[in-house]
Parts: sequence; structure tokens; C-alpha cells
Amino acid sequence: MSRIRVFSSQRLLWLACVLAALFGLGLFNLSAHAAELPELTPAFLANNFFLFICAVLVIFMNAGFAMVEAGMCRQKNAVNILFKNLLVFGIAVTAYWFIGYKIMYNADWVIPGWLKFGGLFFDPTVTPEMITEGKLVPSVDFLFQAAFAGTSATIVSGLVAERIKFPQFVVFSLVLVAIIYPILGSWQWNVGEGWLNKLGFIDFAGSTVVHSVGAWAGIVGAIMLGPRIGKFVGGKPQAIPGHNLAIATLGCLILWIGWYGFNPGSWLSMAPEVPYIAVTTTLGAAGGAISGTLASQLPGKGPDKRPGKPDLTMTINGILGGLVGVTAGCDGYSMVSAWVIGFFSGILVVFAVAFIDNMKIDDPVGAFSVHGVCGIFGTLAVGLFNKDKGLLTGHGFAQLGHQFVGVFAFAIVAIISSVILWWLVGALFGGLRVTEEEEIIGLDLGEHGMEAYPDFAPAAK
Repeated sequence: MSRIRVFSSQRLLWLACVLAALFGLGLFNLSAHAAELPELTPAFLANNFFLFICAVLVIFMNAGFAMVEAGMCRQKNAVNILFKNLLVFGIAVTAYWFIGYKIMYNADWVIPGWLKFGGLFFDPTVTPEMITEGKLVPSVDFLFQAAFAGTSATIVSGLVAERIKFPQFVVFSLVLVAIIYPILGSWQWNVGEGWLNKLGFIDFAGSTVVHSVGAWAGIVGAIMLGPRIGKFVGGKPQAIPGHNLAIATLGCLILWIGWYGFNPGSWLSMAPEVPYIAVTTTLGAAGGAISGTLASQLPGKGPDKRPGKPDLTMTINGILGGLVGVTAGCDGYSMVSAWVIGFFSGILVVFAVAFIDNMKIDDPVGAFSVHGVCGIFGTLAVGLFNKDKGLLTGHGFAQLGHQFVGVFAFAIVAIISSVILWWLVGALFGGLRVTEEEEIIGLDLGEHGMEAYPDFAPAAK
């Protein structure tokens, strides 16, 4: 344990050399102020380099989302899905840099605790106090938070896949990340100022702030778009298999690895708690993998309604559901609790997919089941399993009450704002859905004029 907690002098020297090279490239914006800044401290170097690596891991999760979504959808829409997942991060970073980050953290309160606004961009200036006290520089903090903002928009893509117009999705994502997500996020992550943070609501790494917000925005879009052609026949849901489960599986593993930036990085410093958070995150995913596999074999629960057959897609979503479920409280769970939360999350995913289908809502990749249902459950689980405040650990109902308030508040505002935004985007830009002809031939040709696999015969429509 001492080796984890203490950097040796040689390792610190090596780390300082690496970071000095990065600083020389301007990553932390130190060059303009070099003459007026003190000598870089080990804590400053370690904390900023740690968060930079975590930010890169979260950004790399975009590759995982793209592969899971593309693999679970049809060949004729692969380019469209990959395009959305690639471009949405560029859109998200731009919107968050332009205004979103300022609203979330550095703007003035228009309505104290609830609504912020005031100016554009953020100040990247590095102060001497940041160095001497080992604090994060604004640039690396922005990079990490922008990666989170992009994740929220990416979740929407899965719910509206295979039938939304490309420009309309881009416009919606832009406004979501620039305005809606930052306002909601400030309620919890603007420490000491957001009303939910003051209340005592806990969402350590974003089961609700990131995942549920994206899921609510996406399911509103899915409802307004309507189901894909052929999804419901005679009122009964039909399986529409994905075209490449190999890349979907690889995408799942990329997301799992990326989560080690998402959760441990949310501690915002290189501290002894970081490896423990990585372990609880891993156990949540492991529990979800097992339960998703088992639950998918129950009669009538697989996409093809084949009892007794383990379903790879449900194992993938079970893992992701376990990760989402453990995210809200991964810093405050025992290892047993983390695994149990992941296990129940995997079960919830399977039953939620069937429930969403029965509601006649078309969610091509099970995104709401993973990010919405497990995000809600994971947030409420803090009130049950948190070691210091949970009901099941002997600390009463108070924290569970705070969690319910937070989940309800985020859901109501996310739903209402998404309904308004989707309606405005559709009204101003000629509707949300592609034509029937474009949907039948595929969005790759209809929206982009290209194919993902031009040398292969098209799969069945």
C-alpha cells in the first residue's frame, strides 16, 4: 500500500521530465507565464498529469460508443452512426468551450443555485497558488469536463439511431452540451453552490448528471421520431439484429477501459483513493456481466425470445449497465456493495429492454436501459449502500431521500427541455426523421452518399 501512496524521488524526477516536455508544448498554458510562476511541485505535476491521462481515457470512450452502436445496428447505417459519434465530440467540445464550461462552473448565478450565465469561454491562466497548492490548471480541468459533456451527447445517438436526419442531430447535440447539460450539471458539481450539492445529493461521477441526462434527452427524441420501419409488426416488437457483434464487443471493452478515466478521474487528484475507485468500478462491471448473461436466458427475455440461450448483446449491455450503476457512488461503496449494485444493474438492463419494447419505443441499442434505468438505480443505490450515509449500512433514510429528489429533478427538467428542443429543431429545420425511402436504402447512402462496406453485398434490409 505504501508503494501506491508514495512516489519515490526517482519516479517523481522521471514524471517531472515527462510533464516538462508536455508543458513545453503548451498543454497547460505555462509558457506565457514562466517568468512569474514558481518551481513546479511534485503534487502539481502528479495531479495534472493524472487528470490529463483520465481525460484522454474518457475521450477514447467515444470510440467505444461508436463501435457498440454501429455493431448493434444494421450495415446500411454504419457510416451514419460512426459519423455521428465522431463529429458529436467535436461539436460537444466546441459548444462546451464556447459557453458550456463557463455556465457550469465559472459564470454568475442568475438564480442562485439553479441557473448560471455570464460571458463566454474560460480563463486558462495558471496562477502561482495553483502550483504551490497542487491544484488543477484550468486547461486540463476543462479537457476532463468537456470529455464528460461529450459523453452525454453521445448517449442520445444510440436512442435515435437509424432514422434521424444528420443535421438535426448535430443541432440538438450542440444546444444540449452548450446549455442544458451545463445548467443541470451546475446543480450538483458546482461544489458548495449548486442547490443539489447543498442539499446533500451525491453523484460522484455522473450516473445521473451525465448518463441519465443523456438518456432522457435521447428517449424523448426516440418517442418523437417513432420506431424504425419493421420494428413493430402487429403491435409486437421484432428483433432487428446488429450487423457486427465483434466490433460491438470490442467497443464494450474500450468503454470498460475508458471508465477508469471516468470514475477514478472524478477524484480530481492522484490520491490513495484512486485505485480503490478503480476496483469498485471493475466489480460493478463484473457483476453486470454475470447477471446480464444469466437474465438474458430467462424465457422471452432475449431479442429473439429464445429461452435458455445466452445473449451476447445482453452481456455487453449488462457490463455497461453495471458500470453506469456503480458510477454515482464508486468512491463510497464497499467492494461487496459495488459488485451487488453491478449485478442488479445487469438484471435491470435485460428487463428494461423488454419493457421499452412493450411500450412501443424503439431503442436500437438499449441505450435508455443502460444509461437511463441503471443511471437512476445507481443514483438511488447511493442512499442504500454508501458506507457513511446509506440506509442498508445503518444510517437512516435521509440520504435516500436526497437521492430521490435529485433523480426526480434531473428527470423533469431534462425531459421538458428536451421536448422543447427537439420540437424546435424539427420545426425550424424541416422535421427530424429521414424519408421512408432513405430509411429503407439506409442512411449511409441517403444521408452521406457512401457505404461502410462497399465491396460487400448489402445485408438484408
